[in-house]
Amino acid sequence: MTGAADTITVLHVDDTPEFVDPAAAQLEQADAGLTVRTATHPDDALAILSASGSGARSESVAESKLEPDIDCVVSDYDLPGRNGIAFLEAVREEHPELPFVLYTGTGSEGIASDAIAAGVTDYLPKNTGADPYETLAKRIRNAVSTRRAGVAAAERRDRLEQILTTVPSCVVQLDYEGRFVFANDRATAVLGLTESDLTDRAYNDPAWAITDLDGDPIPDEDLPFRRVRDTGEPVSGVIHTIEWPDGTRKILHINGAPLFDADGNVDSVVFSLSDVTERTRRERELEQARAEYEQLIEGMNDAAWVIDADGSFLAVNGAAVEITGYGRSELLSMSLRDIDVDVDPDSDDARAYGLDRLRGPEIASDDRRVFETVHRTRDGEQIPVEVSSSVVDYRGQAALLSVARDVTARKERERRMEEFASVISHDLRNPLNVAQGSVELARDEHPSEHLDRAEQAHTRMQDLIDDLLTLARHGEAAIDPEPIDLGALTEACWRTVSTGTATLDVTCSRTIAADRGRLQQFLENLLRNAVEHGSTSPEPAAHGDADGRGPTTAETGSEAGTEETVHITVGDLDDSPTGGGFYVADDGPGIPPDSRDAVFESGHSTAPDGTGFGLHIVAEIAAEHGWSIRVTDADSGGARFEVTGVTPVDAEPDG
Repeated sequence: MTGAADTITVLHVDDTPEFVDPAAAQLEQADAGLTVRTATHPDDALAILSASGSGARSESVAESKLEPDIDCVVSDYDLPGRNGIAFLEAVREEHPELPFVLYTGTGSEGIASDAIAAGVTDYLPKNTGADPYETLAKRIRNAVSTRRAGVAAAERRDRLEQILTTVPSCVVQLDYEGRFVFANDRATAVLGLTESDLTDRAYNDPAWAITDLDGDPIPDEDLPFRRVRDTGEPVSGVIHTIEWPDGTRKILHINGAPLFDADGNVDSVVFSLSDVTERTRRERELEQARAEYEQLIEGMNDAAWVIDADGSFLAVNGAAVEITGYGRSELLSMSLRDIDVDVDPDSDDARAYGLDRLRGPEIASDDRRVFETVHRTRDGEQIPVEVSSSVVDYRGQAALLSVARDVTARKERERRMEEFASVISHDLRNPLNVAQGSVELARDEHPSEHLDRAEQAHTRMQDLIDDLLTLARHGEAAIDPEPIDLGALTEACWRTVSTGTATLDVTCSRTIAADRGRLQQFLENLLRNAVEHGSTSPEPAAHGDADGRGPTTAETGSEAGTEETVHITVGDLDDSPTGGGFYVADDGPGIPPDSRDAVFESGHSTAPDGTGFGLHIVAEIAAEHGWSIRVTDADSGGARFEVTGVTPVDAEPDG
C-alpha cells in the first residue's frame, strides 16, 4: 500500500501515441505510487503544467475536470515544433525546480551535454537495462524525493528563521564550522555588533577575548559551540565573558542545542544568550515600576493596605493614615484585627479578605473579592467601608492589596430610601386600602361605571406602589449571587404570574450566578410584559401603541372578539459573544426598532393601566448583575428580550 506522501504524478510527453500510452501503463505497473498523464505535443504539456500550477488545482485545458499537480516531467527528445531541450527550457521558465527527466531513444553525448546545461534533472536513454520502465520509475522517484526533501528542508529553514526572528530572546545560529549564519535583532544588541559584523566572525574569534568569570581563557574544546557540535547534546547554564568592540566586558548566560540534517548528523547549532547586565537593567525597571505603582496607590483617595498572610500591614497609603487617624509607622505595626470590627484574621471570617488564598498551597491571583465591613478609627469612630481585595506580588512575596472605600454617604442614602419605602408601604397603602374597601361597599349599594373607573385607578395606584417599592428597596444594596437553575426558576415564576390563556415553553438548561430574589422579579416582569402585550384581539387595531405593539386585551375588551393566545419561549443564547446568556421571546405583535430603547425608560408604558416601571426594573436588575439586555425580533415575529454577559456556573443549584 502506498501512502499519500509516496504518491507521484508524472507528465509523460512523447509524440508517438502508440508508445506513450503503453509506456504510461508500464510505469504505473512498475511503481504503484506513480500516476501518469500523457501528452503528445509540448504545447499541450505546457498547458497542462500551467493549469496544474504550483500546489494549486485549476480547470484542465484538455478536460473539464480538476487536474492534479505535476510532480515530474518525463519527455522524449524528438517532439513536434520543438525538441526536448527547447521544451525543457520552456518548462524551466515557469517551473525552475520541477524535476525533468529526458527519456529518449535519440541519445548522444551532445544531447546529454545540452540537457545538463539546460538544467535537466536526469537523462536516461530508452531501453536501458532489462526492465527499462522499472529503471525509469526509480529515476523518477529519486528525482521527486530529492526535490521534496529540498522543499521540506527549505520550509524548515524558513520556519526556523521566522521563529528565531520573532522570539524576544537573543538567538544566534552557527553553521557546522562555527560561523554565525543568523542573529536576530536582540542578539546584535546584546553582542554589540551589527549583523554584518557578526556574520564575519566565528565562535572563537580572538576579538571576543573569551574568558571565564575569573578572567582565565577557556580551551576551545570546552566552549559551548564545540561541546554541542561534537557531542550532539544540548548545553545550558554556561557562563562566560566576552569583550565588546568598545572594550566593555559582558557576562553571557548561554543555552545551546544542535540542529540535525536529514541523516541525523549535526548541521548547525542554535544558542540563546542573555546579558546579566540585561538582568540588572530589568531589575531596575521593575523597581521603577514598583515605585510608580506605590506612588499611584499613594495618590488614591481610598484607603489602601498591603496585607500579608497573617493579616499584618506591609504598606499603607496616605488615605489610610488620614482616614484612620493613625500614623504610618503605627499602622505598619498593626494588623487587620486592630482596625476591622467584623473580621478576625485568625478566624474563618478572614476568607472575606482572601487571606486563605495566601495560606493555601496554590495562590489564585485572579480571584478579586468585594465585600462590606466596618473599620474603626483611632478615636473609636466606626466607618462602613466597601473593600476590594486582590492578590498582588509585593517585593517578591504574595500579599493582598485591599482598597477600602468609605460608603457612609451611600449607607445614608440607603437609609433614606428605606424610610421612603416605609412611607410608601405604610402611609400610602393604608388609605388606599380604605379607598378600595369603600368602592366595594359603594358598588354593593349603587353600581356605577364611575366606581369601575375608581377601582381601575386604585389598581393602578397599587401597581405604582409595588414598583416604587421595588425601585426604592433595590437602591444600591449589594446583590448576593448564588447558583440558580434558570429553567426551574422560570417555571416557578410562571406560576406566580397572571397568565390567562398564555402558554410557556422553557428550553434553557443553564445554571447561572445571580441574586435569587432579583432574578425572580426580573423573570416575572418579563413574563408579565409578554402576557400583557403579546395577547391581542385578532380584529385589526384602529391605532397602534407608542412602541408599535397592537392594543392589549384590556384595551380591546371582549367585544373585539376572541383573545389570541400568546406563546412565550425562554431559552439559552448559545452564541452569546460573552459566553453566557438567555432570552425571553413571544409571538405577539413585536416592537419596532425605533421604539426598543424607550421600553426600558422609567414611566414608559403603552398600556393605559401600566405603571411604566416593569421593564425599567428589568433593566435595573440587569445592570446590578453586570448583564446587558436588548430587544430584537423573535423568530415568530414577536418581541425577543436577549440577556447577555450572564455568568454560567458548574455548581449544582441550591434549591
